[in-house]
Amino acid sequence: MFNQLTFSSPSGVKSPTDRITLNALDLTISKATVAFGEETTRTTLTASETQFCADQETACFVFPAEIPAGAATLEVAFTGELNDKMKGFYRSKYFTATGEERFAGVTQFEATDARRCFPCWDEPAIKATFDITLEVPQDRVALSNMPVVRERGHDGLKELKFDRTPIMSTYLVAVVVGEFDYVEGKSKDGVLVRVYTPIGKKGQGSFALDVAIDVLHYYNAYFEIAYPLPKMDLVAISDFSAGAMENWGLITYRETFVLVDTENTSLIRKQSIALTVAHEIAHQWFGNLVTMEWWTHLWLNEGYASFAEFLCVNHLFPSYSIWNQFITDMYTRALELDCLKNSHPIEVPVGHPAEVDEIFDEISYNKGASVIRMLYHYLGDADFKKGMHLYLTRHKYKNTCTEDLWAAFEETSSRPVGDIMPTWIKQMGFPVVKILSSEQKGNARVLKLHQEKFCADGCQPEKQSLWMIPIIVSTPKATDAHKFIMDKETVEVTIDGVEAGEWVKLNPASIGYYRTQYTAAMLDQFIPEISCNKMHALDRLGLLDDLFALVQAGRSSTVDALKVMDACRGECDYTVWSSISNFLSKLQLLLANSPVEQQLNQYGVRLYRTVAEKLGWAVKPDENHLDTLLRPLILSRLVSFRCPETLAEARKRFHEHAKGTCVLPADLRSTCYKAVLQNGDQATFDEMLRLYRATDLHEEKDRISRALGCINNVDILRKVIDFAMSDEVRSQDAVFVIVSVAINPRGRDMTWNYFKENWKVLLDRYEGGFLLSRLIKYLTENFSTEERALEVEQFFKEHEFPGTERTVSQSIETIRLNVQWLKRDLEGISAYLKE
Repeated sequence: MFNQLTFSSPSGVKSPTDRITLNALDLTISKATVAFGEETTRTTLTASETQFCADQETACFVFPAEIPAGAATLEVAFTGELNDKMKGFYRSKYFTATGEERFAGVTQFEATDARRCFPCWDEPAIKATFDITLEVPQDRVALSNMPVVRERGHDGLKELKFDRTPIMSTYLVAVVVGEFDYVEGKSKDGVLVRVYTPIGKKGQGSFALDVAIDVLHYYNAYFEIAYPLPKMDLVAISDFSAGAMENWGLITYRETFVLVDTENTSLIRKQSIALTVAHEIAHQWFGNLVTMEWWTHLWLNEGYASFAEFLCVNHLFPSYSIWNQFITDMYTRALELDCLKNSHPIEVPVGHPAEVDEIFDEISYNKGASVIRMLYHYLGDADFKKGMHLYLTRHKYKNTCTEDLWAAFEETSSRPVGDIMPTWIKQMGFPVVKILSSEQKGNARVLKLHQEKFCADGCQPEKQSLWMIPIIVSTPKATDAHKFIMDKETVEVTIDGVEAGEWVKLNPASIGYYRTQYTAAMLDQFIPEISCNKMHALDRLGLLDDLFALVQAGRSSTVDALKVMDACRGECDYTVWSSISNFLSKLQLLLANSPVEQQLNQYGVRLYRTVAEKLGWAVKPDENHLDTLLRPLILSRLVSFRCPETLAEARKRFHEHAKGTCVLPADLRSTCYKAVLQNGDQATFDEMLRLYRATDLHEEKDRISRALGCINNVDILRKVIDFAMSDEVRSQDAVFVIVSVAINPRGRDMTWNYFKENWKVLLDRYEGGFLLSRLIKYLTENFSTEERALEVEQFFKEHEFPGTERTVSQSIETIRLNVQWLKRDLEGISAYLKE
């Protein structure tokens, strides 16, 4: 552990004082001394008292005399421990090739956990340079943000001194000590790039290495600012709470977000690795070089990096059609959360550290990325790039607020960015643009549009909000037939060149962050275009997704959605099926254990069978990337709908895989595992545990453990939870295993009861991290009775879970929305499905 720290500041003490306060948590401080004055007459004071404030996470050193204004040096001697909480300086368990248990030392400081490792001013705006020296065993690899500049050995240990870092925030300081192999290469710009892997697995780092080298070159060119460090390390960590962390020059990852095994890694996982690598490297500029002033502006880091990862991967892997996937992976998820009354603005005031972790959510990441994407299309690539360059150049090594970004874009584009964007950043929610009327006038269509806040419950908003909406209107002849900024509640626009009977659509490719509500006649004009796939896939997706949202808000009926989906049997696009599957998954959860559950399953089988037969089980020589992703999505949904033919084929393939006669392709394993487990007994459970224990690949363990939640037998599901909480499953993964049981209607009540009985254990393990919020969300939000809403509300009133308050409020609101949805539509759904 770090045990000696020296702070030196040329500007020093602003005004005379007898005390110095900084952040410290879970540390034992043995001595603090301050030195000041000229070199020849230097005065040293030792603190007579250290006052800790647990609530504010601070330590105050009280000195026996005043420290005068001017330059000063503070030295602190302290000790701490390697904790097991996956934050601060913690230990990460791994196993050698012979099965011996060992530990690595890893830091994870974002947002406010550097103070758990060493006393510091732990705020993003208080930047400093860092000189780090480590003393570690001779046979261990030790890494930090910068390269080693000196190494000395003694008594089986080695002392490593690292080069001084650039001026940076404390949350980006990083240290890793453990046993690793690595692969390395150099970027075109001369930066040494290494991917560190577990011993014996360096080949699994090759894909991430190639991606990182290409990403680094892309951003150097795009930002027109060279990456300022001489090296970049990517390290696979066994125990890691998040997906990855952008420490400057030393990026840490969960193993599943950086390692690729050619035989066992699925295509969707490989794609996810490319996106994650691109996201974290984007932060090296946007977050590390230029840093938000305070956590209120977190979205500046995360929203931009979430946008940039897609921009970069689209350039490097055009075959991925990654912008199409942005809609279902980022945009739609943001909209689903943002229409709740318990959402929050992108820019949300943050006070106590406990409040910070809760805003690492779909609003900061996904909505942030979605409004940046909207701005990107509004400005165009050239002006957007110029604005980015100006912003980064003007503020490098400094801190910024959101307005600094708007000022740069406005200066380079001469557009009113500073007027438009605050309506999206500072307001909670988003608008629905309602087409009040559509009138044909000669060779033109006149639309009357009205904007209002879109509410998940379908109610009128309590107060009127106004957004400045970049509107694009498309027709069969032109994707951008008309463009304008809608800055009033109601406007009338004329679209030229539209024949009678032709469709007119708002928001092509779902570029604008809003929903659209069409008239019934306009919707009817889209149906033939959807059913014969003439319209662009993203436009089909947008229409369906808006319809599904209107259904859940009670502005349209579920039966209307089922009828439109019936027209999609000839659909062949992955993203459209992703949207349909998302809606039907919610409907399945809503109707689970109801009289119409079986009829919905039959509807699902009929809907998906055509595309399943077209795709088959084997990859075709000429199929594209999205078709390869579509296959497991379709087959997995058919398994969930209990399709007899799909289940039989999946089980047959699984048994061949388990015997070793024919290994399952990685893309189909989750599907086949779930098919076998659905009606599995104790013997099936034991067989899956055998496969879990037989692999050392984290991704495969993840697949198997999450599939266990599909079992229908509640007694075995309880054993799944016990397994999740055992030493066999890492803490970072246990949450997702428990969640897999909770989202199974057969295990929903049992899992909630388990949580209530074991809340202290779970709170102790996960407090202060996003995993606890994730667990609470999925354990509670799928209930659909008022009794459960009241029970959840009461439980969290009586039991304090710091940092999860907003998540709990969102879940309770979602439960009540489910209640209303069932009450409103169950009878109609039942009648339609029985037909």
